[in-house]
Order: sequence, then C-alpha cells, then structure tokens
Amino acid sequence: MSASTNSADRPRRRRPYAPRVPIGERREQLLDAALAVIVSEGYERVSIDAVAKRAGIARSVVYGAFDDLGALLLALLDRQQARAYTRLLATVPDARELRDPGGFAAETVRRMSAMLHDDPDTWRLILLTPGSMPAVVRDRIETDRERFRRRVEQWISLAVAGRSEPRLDPQILAHALVACAEHFGRLALTDPGRFTPERLTDQVRLILDTVNPSREQPR
Repeated sequence: MSASTNSADRPRRRRPYAPRVPIGERREQLLDAALAVIVSEGYERVSIDAVAKRAGIARSVVYGAFDDLGALLLALLDRQQARAYTRLLATVPDARELRDPGGFAAETVRRMSAMLHDDPDTWRLILLTPGSMPAVVRDRIETDRERFRRRVEQWISLAVAGRSEPRLDPQILAHALVACAEHFGRLALTDPGRFTPERLTDQVRLILDTVNPSREQPR
C-alpha cells in the first residue's frame, strides 16, 4: 500500500525567520534593503514584498517597523537626503577662496567627484529621477535642490560683491551652475569613463579664469 500523499503529511514551507533585533537596527536594515531594490530595479519595483525579500524576512516584520510603503520611503529619503546634503555642503571650499573663482570651482568639482564615488547609491536615488518616482519623493528632492541653489546664490553674491563689471545675476547663475553640476553628476554615475574628474576640473578652472581674469596689473 502506497504512503499517504495528503497535504497534511507534506512538510510545510517555512516562512523566513527574523531574529529579534532592536527596532532601530531593524529599520536601518529595511532602509538598506529598500535602497538596494530602488537602485537595482527602479521605483516601480519597490514594494513591501520586495523589501522583505531583499532583507530575507517576512513582510509582517516590515510592517512591524513601518506602517506602510509610503512611511518606509519617506524614512529612506530622510536618511539619504540628510547624508547627501551634509556631504554636499562639505564639498564647497571656504568662502575666503572666492578670491580665486577658478580655483574655488575646480576644488568644488574635485570634492563633488569624490562624494559621488564614495556613495553612488545615495546619489542615484537623488539624481537619476525616473518618471515612476513617487510624487512625495520628487517634491522632497526639489525642496533640497532649491535649498542648495539658494546657498550657491549666496556664495556667488559674495564673489561679485563690489564689482560693477561684468554684471552677473547671482540667482540666474546659481540655477545654471546647479543644473550643470547635476548633469555631470548623472554622467559620473552612468558613464564614469567619459568625463573624468581631472577633465572637468581643468575645464571649469579655464572657463572661470577666462570669464573672470586676474585684476592684477602687469608691472
């Protein structure tokens, strides 16, 4: 007589077991998992199930740390934006170096290149913005973008203070510089071999030194 094949006799598939860990540590684990899903598969593929699978835990564990996917994405953006904005401000040299605009800009480009190299996933989340990005994420990124533009405008205002010629508009120039920085940031993430930091740095210094030559008179 053959052995019973009733479903009750078959071994049940076990759900992923998640050992108990402090809630703060668990949230960080889930944020890392969500970031990995977004970077590798895009916003359209991120879900509670996808995050749970990437973290190797049951979806109920995710709900134990975050109310829903929206709360998880906002927490992820809060974390990555805080890291990114702090690091971004640190890329800008001391304002006293504005006396040498070419050197100031070249050093900024060098530091930004290092920033992108050290933490590419954070900058992919911010700079590579597909149409599928949730509106709440897009709005938050634009808010920080505008905050940084205002800082750049302040730096430009310092650099041109007291000059009558050429007449530069700090607000317009800030928009142009931030847009250029983002464009080349995207290239650095998607095609790093095409525009090297050295190539960009040399050209930035050359352009600014041409536009703003030294005021020292020849002896």
